[in-house]
Amino acid sequence: MKDEGFFKQILKKSIIFKSLKFRIFVIVLLVGIIPAFVMRVTLIKSYEHRAVNQRITDITNQCTILCSRIIEDGYLEDQDNEIINNELTQLSNLYDGRILVVNGDFRVVKDTYGLSEGRTIVSREVVACLNGSSRMSNMDRRYGYLEVTIPIDPGNGTVAGAMVFSASTDPITVNKNNLNHRAWIVEITISVFVLVTAYALSSTLLKPFDKVLLAINSAKEGYGAELKKMDVPDYTETGDIMEAFYLLLGQINEADKAKEEFVANVSHELKTPLASIKVLSDSIRSGENVPVETYREFMDDIAQEVDRENRIITDLLELVRLDKQAVSLKVERTDLSELIEEIIKRLEPIALERGIELGFKNETDKEVFADVDPIKLSQALMNIIENAVKYNKDFGWVKVGLDSDIKFAQITISDSGIGMSEEDTSRIFDRFYRADKSHSSQIVGNGLGLAITRSTILLHKGSVKVTSVQGEGSTFTVRIPLIYEA
Repeated sequence: MKDEGFFKQILKKSIIFKSLKFRIFVIVLLVGIIPAFVMRVTLIKSYEHRAVNQRITDITNQCTILCSRIIEDGYLEDQDNEIINNELTQLSNLYDGRILVVNGDFRVVKDTYGLSEGRTIVSREVVACLNGSSRMSNMDRRYGYLEVTIPIDPGNGTVAGAMVFSASTDPITVNKNNLNHRAWIVEITISVFVLVTAYALSSTLLKPFDKVLLAINSAKEGYGAELKKMDVPDYTETGDIMEAFYLLLGQINEADKAKEEFVANVSHELKTPLASIKVLSDSIRSGENVPVETYREFMDDIAQEVDRENRIITDLLELVRLDKQAVSLKVERTDLSELIEEIIKRLEPIALERGIELGFKNETDKEVFADVDPIKLSQALMNIIENAVKYNKDFGWVKVGLDSDIKFAQITISDSGIGMSEEDTSRIFDRFYRADKSHSSQIVGNGLGLAITRSTILLHKGSVKVTSVQGEGSTFTVRIPLIYEA
């Protein structure tokens, strides 16, 4: 139980981290706090650098003047000069430091602390100065002092000695700490302000998305026309999202209507043969002394209605299998010219009965092979071509063309038939939909043929489109990949 609660807490935290509101909050917070932090650190370092350089410059100027006095009064040979001793003491006290005067033999002739007089001092800075280098300086942050080494140069090309000044950096450190303290106060103030601003911005910026979520949640209660269209004008992106959402919602509504219509059509199509069978069977049962020929005629009618019912059920089952992609294609390398010619051959008798010219032309003038299921594709194309014949005018024409490019084979079926309206062309592949209601009653069919055709072609990774002009005819264009990729 404890582990379950622990994992729930982790899940809850991970959801918070994925929240756009949380991420905007963090981004605004970082954008505000990081510059404040960088500004504070830069300010402190800049102050320290300038303060140290200024102190080095001040010490160097004071020591240079004192070195000139040392040379003039011969202090390196005689350290009993009280004036220079006092000046050395005053200068060391001024900077809370220590001064060492070193002669050319690396011997300390004067130490304001009185500890190292008479000793030899060999340091990198002293050696460098005695060898002719100018001022040398370094800072020891650990012990808090600044050391400046200045050559005692009489100006005759030789260096007589060196003055080593070790000054305390405590005043710089104190000022730096005070400045850092004030900078911290400013940074904390800025951070608090940025924190409040980040929270306010993250909440304000995401308000339009709350409206989007509200609209989506409202849609959960139903997809009816009663759902008001909510305008979210704050951002272009939220406007685009809502436009896409309502477009999708409209499509779902259309799908629901189509589903209801489909159920109604299925019920009607299935009940019609049953009603006929019922009427015929009742007629047989109630009749007395009915001639045998009449019985046979009624039984033939019942058999036709049973066949009709069976065809509808078979087509419906085929559509269900195609929708679920439960049908496996038996793909073969097939010559599409031969396949179409075979379809034309089977449909020619029907076309000749009405004087309709049924022709086929291979536009490529060469064999076109494709990976298809020849039985299923043949049935799909036959549905289109048969409809072109059925819904045609007497003594009209149906033309089938075959073309191909590197990837696709294209089959076009054009006719001189009755054509369709724009609404019909948009719904012609819907189940049970029949375009021309006046002619549909005279033509045998259940309105499932083109739906099966479309599903079969999609199963082949192809496409089918239709263009039509009412009263002039229609053109179906089928594209099938030459190489099938499962």
